[in-house]
Amino acid sequence: MSEVKVAVITGGHGYNVIEFHKFFRTIPGTDVYIQNIDDFCVSQEKVGDSYDVVLFYIMMIDGPVDEGLPWYAGKPKTALSHLGETQQGIFVMHHALLAYPQWSPWGDIVGITDRKLGSFHIGETLRINITNSEHPITKGLTSWEMVDETYFMNDADKGNNVLLTTEHAKSMKTIAWTREYRNSRVFCLESGHDDRTWLNSNFRTVVSRGIQWAARRI
Repeated sequence: MSEVKVAVITGGHGYNVIEFHKFFRTIPGTDVYIQNIDDFCVSQEKVGDSYDVVLFYIMMIDGPVDEGLPWYAGKPKTALSHLGETQQGIFVMHHALLAYPQWSPWGDIVGITDRKLGSFHIGETLRINITNSEHPITKGLTSWEMVDETYFMNDADKGNNVLLTTEHAKSMKTIAWTREYRNSRVFCLESGHDDRTWLNSNFRTVVSRGIQWAARRI
């Protein structure tokens, strides 16, 4: 079976470039293209559609808009409004849950109606619990502990398929869930702040399987 072609979209939030690239280079069965959201949105539609999965690691606050931008920014509203028109998978990771807080389509993709952030806490040790042990992403996993940034905000709306949760006092309860948006499979994962999380073997398994699931390979 061919590798899953993945666009990893960044922007609006800093990250450890070297460790981030190392992390995605070592996910098995993937062909990963890390790029800024400007590069994704300026690309031709056929280029954007060529990815099996688009993984968002963005935290854009304004927009998206098509007008009044420099040429190299493309047309973000058009590009993002196109999501779900094909069966291309969508993966929303960590701070991308908070992107475009005033743009309702992003809330529809994520599956949280009110995404207002109450507080965030870096370097917390939390226990991750398996809610659905039969789903292909979580099958065979058992609860684990890891260090990550937590968000204190609303949980995923009812109707989402919740896979992972935590009882941490400073965190939302739902950590990972799946849903559908138009024609796309969507996987949302609250975790993923820095290399302390990226190096966790269970986290790596969840990301790897999440990509495969969103691409309809598992």
